[in-house]
Amino acid sequence: MTPDPRASRRVIRTYLVTQALFTLAASMIWGINTLFLMDAGLDIFQVMLVNAAFTAGSLVFEVPTGVIADTVGRKVSFMFGIGTLFVSTLLYVGTARYGWGIGAFAGASVLLGLGYTFQTGAVDAWLVDALDATGYEPPKERVFGWGGATFSTAMLVGTLAGGALGQIDLALPYVVRSAILAVCMVVTAVMMRDMGFEPRPLKVSTFGEETRKLLRTGVTYGWGHPVVRPLLLVSGVSGVFMMYSFYSLQRYALDLLGRELVWVIGVLTAAASLAGIMGNLLAGRVMGTGEARRRAAPVLAVAQLVLAVLIAVMAAVGLLTRQPGIVPFALVGVLWLAWGVLFGFAGPIRQAYLNEQIPSEQRATVLSLDAFFGDAGACVGQPGLGWLSKAVSIPAAWAVGSVLLLAGFPLYRAAGKGEGTAEATRPGEVG
Repeated sequence: MTPDPRASRRVIRTYLVTQALFTLAASMIWGINTLFLMDAGLDIFQVMLVNAAFTAGSLVFEVPTGVIADTVGRKVSFMFGIGTLFVSTLLYVGTARYGWGIGAFAGASVLLGLGYTFQTGAVDAWLVDALDATGYEPPKERVFGWGGATFSTAMLVGTLAGGALGQIDLALPYVVRSAILAVCMVVTAVMMRDMGFEPRPLKVSTFGEETRKLLRTGVTYGWGHPVVRPLLLVSGVSGVFMMYSFYSLQRYALDLLGRELVWVIGVLTAAASLAGIMGNLLAGRVMGTGEARRRAAPVLAVAQLVLAVLIAVMAAVGLLTRQPGIVPFALVGVLWLAWGVLFGFAGPIRQAYLNEQIPSEQRATVLSLDAFFGDAGACVGQPGLGWLSKAVSIPAAWAVGSVLLLAGFPLYRAAGKGEGTAEATRPGEVG
């Protein structure tokens, strides 16, 4: 195929603009969500149960929504996701305002999970298919790196704005989020169109068969693939800790500081976004191109090992701190920023590495399966580590999380060893 640079730039621009708006909207509440729920009367364990309801919803709907992305189209799936997040965000506000309780929060969280599953897999699959259709030739982790930097920049703005608005009223970031989602819906409708993918009709009568077919696809090109299988397991073990860590950090940091300054959490989350941008931009440079290009699996294995060590040290700070103050808070803050750089660095490399293993027709399904494993881990981790946080302490739960992250090191090594087998196996005969 003859490369079309203008078309490729248009695809990349659409990807970055829509992801910026979506992330800006989503991140308005990320720095204050735990504080919002606790202000509504929940304790830390109940907060993690509500968050677990979100991941349970993601777990249940991940594959069925993948059917929509792989049949009706990636754009339609993404727009369904935006609309669902709009409704569920307003339900959060209503639940807090009228005191509907933990059950209503959990229900709204399940709906949030549904919204995100429409987006996971579909957008990445749209990008890769569209770039392939325009003859884009450079390594795709460059684009994923730009996407990661855009994500982190939008998150920086969103969390800072959310923290500032939350200092006035913890419900304000949710209202603003809904407004930005409405804008994102319009922009997506205008800018995005499916390329390199042929949509096909989806009927209610055939939905079950389509789901079963995609599940078989997931087994063949996902679990049955010698490289993808370890990557799925990394998502699972990392998922046990990752979602819990993000939301528990809000409470953990304020406990170390000894003061209830909501805006500080917004600043810390925003600073982590900047750190993520640095990591995103480093990914392409470190990996290289052509004959000098590094293999992804060893790089990811080392990154996972260092991530686990950083979390262990952050846990140790909390376990050894006897008096809250600026010193333990600052130490954990610096470690969290280092973690953000490394996490931002590894993300685009992993995205490109996983996409390289999957044929176009099965891409959205296998990417949804990867998200499914992460959701499954989070379903276990949030209530489990949330209970440990309440029964013992948050830093104790972080110490357990660091051990879980260590499991990713041998799994990435196993993925690297499976590359030769994958190359020697024809499509349809994996595993």
